[in-house]
Amino acid sequence: MKKFSLMIILVTAFMCLPTFILAEETEIKLTDEQRQEMAQLHMEVMKKKKEIITKYVDYGVFTPEKADKINAMIDKHFEKLEENNFIPKWDDQKKHKH
Repeated sequence: MKKFSLMIILVTAFMCLPTFILAEETEIKLTDEQRQEMAQLHMEVMKKKKEIITKYVDYGVFTPEKADKINAMIDKHFEKLEENNFIPKWDDQKKHKH
């Protein structure tokens, strides 16, 4: 019984290790062609999002001021992606409190 309990404790401890200790960090770099393709795709998405925001203003859901703020956030997000060579940095995000 002691061996079984010890084994359960060891397995639990191993499973609780942070994944960043076990994961190997690698530097990912996109080629110029890949960056251009990602830039084009993100630009298309950004334009569509702005079209949606404009429609919400037309329908009275958003005020023009709120639309300007949202569009500024969209632009800021695109600039951040550009700075990071279109590689998302999800590890740096804050955890949501629920």
